[in-house]
Amino acid sequence: MRIRPWLWILPAIAFVTIFLVYPAIATVWRSLFDRRGDNFVGLDNYGWFFGSSDNLVAIRNNILWAILLPLLVVGIGLLVAVFAEKVRYEVAVRSIIFLPMAISAVAAGVIWRLMYDIDPRVGTLNAVVTATGGDPVAFLSTEPWNNVYLIIVGMWMMTGLAVVVLVSGLKGVPLELLEAARLDGANEWRVFWSVIYPLLRPTIAVVTTTVLIFALKTFDVVFVMTNGNFGTEVMANKMYKELFSFTQEGRAATVATVLFLATVPLMVLQVRRFRQQEEQR
Repeated sequence: MRIRPWLWILPAIAFVTIFLVYPAIATVWRSLFDRRGDNFVGLDNYGWFFGSSDNLVAIRNNILWAILLPLLVVGIGLLVAVFAEKVRYEVAVRSIIFLPMAISAVAAGVIWRLMYDIDPRVGTLNAVVTATGGDPVAFLSTEPWNNVYLIIVGMWMMTGLAVVVLVSGLKGVPLELLEAARLDGANEWRVFWSVIYPLLRPTIAVVTTTVLIFALKTFDVVFVMTNGNFGTEVMANKMYKELFSFTQEGRAATVATVLFLATVPLMVLQVRRFRQQEEQR
């Protein structure tokens, strides 16, 4: 009888071991060898990673993504979720905002690359700029603002998810608490900060962590739009270049390991939050 529960979970354990645990361990081990895996080099690849200015630029950009993207996505998502609930066409608003989630990151990159194109005959934004008397702007090659323009693409993709999740959280706020606060004379701003926001904090934390993980492993948008040029390199794109462009397997594994170690604490935090929510239920 004691063996039976293990038989039920054995397929899941095997799947996780084969497709997650083993590749992770193999990648860490591979990062300790040279480009072909013939010679053991220890931590030399990590010395290269943290000693290269190009890699430091990638780290800087990933930090920028990790700060700005959650702020923009959660901020705009919360704003839309709160105000959309007060209009009759709430479903239509949510559907339109969620629509970019149905588009792949590669397609989103292609769309926004055309939007940012410096040729006003192609680039939508520069067509507006020139129509109002301005000069065309090189959105994708102007440092450091080009990183912000790329982050806006990520925001455009992720805000729909934030809105849907936050609206679900808003639906769970007891109406009795809102009515009681309004009867006590609280205005809508006070109702939001004193009643809605405290109850939404677990949901906001989940959305923030999800977006943060997306920001740390961002690849498609940067690869399609700039390929890391003009100071827009990120770690996932750096890993791709080391492996497929330079055939530096050891260095590529090193970048992957550092990126993996950066996301592990976030995943652990996410699991703990889910457990806390289950315990509260």
